[in-house]
Amino acid sequence: MDSIQKTSISEQVYLQLRKRILTRSLPTGAELPSERELAETLGVNRGAVREAIKRLQQARLVRVRHGGATQVENFESEGGLELLPSLMSTAKGQVNLEVALGIIALRKAIAPTVAAHAAVHGGEVLAQQLRPIVHKMQAATELETLQQLAFEFWGHVVQGSGNMVFKLAFNSMNQTYLAAWHSLTQVMQEEFRDVVTLAQLADAIGAGEHRRSEVLARQHIELGSRALSAAFSKTNSNN
Repeated sequence: MDSIQKTSISEQVYLQLRKRILTRSLPTGAELPSERELAETLGVNRGAVREAIKRLQQARLVRVRHGGATQVENFESEGGLELLPSLMSTAKGQVNLEVALGIIALRKAIAPTVAAHAAVHGGEVLAQQLRPIVHKMQAATELETLQQLAFEFWGHVVQGSGNMVFKLAFNSMNQTYLAAWHSLTQVMQEEFRDVVTLAQLADAIGAGEHRRSEVLARQHIELGSRALSAAFSKTNSNN
């Protein structure tokens, strides 16, 4: 069972409106009811609605037009990576295949570059953080443990890359990944069990071999990318 999360009233209003926008129940160009109408409909105070609208503006999901009307923006052209976790599930609670496949493509594209940067900027200091994780993976027997350790391994690689943009993009991808964590355990098991390549990658990073690090990262990530693409394609064809 999941623990009960306490959230403020404005947070609940924000989450509800955000969900309606991202699922297109409130389409691009639609005008939200006034603060007073929303407060009455939702049974909350106007301050909570005002705070929620402010957060929607910051996320570039709405804009306040001249005269005070609040209009829904096109999040595909205005939004950022922080929206990805919320887009991972459809209105029916199923995995959003379009978003999932997009994440696979993004991960496959940037992971080799991140590893190369980590070799240049992290070097042996970073490798000393990675090797204990590899040793734990070599001793692990449970797939869930391997998944968690692989997650930690790549977290260190990204942090050691010295690139702020990689770090922020990884944070957004992390939240998206966590939203589908249990669904990915079995599907990506071939990648999680590929500890040999991660051990080689740690050594390549330690030696500052950026090209070899790039090749090893691509080789490793391809295992999960191929499995995920196959699984989602199969699900899509069944639907």
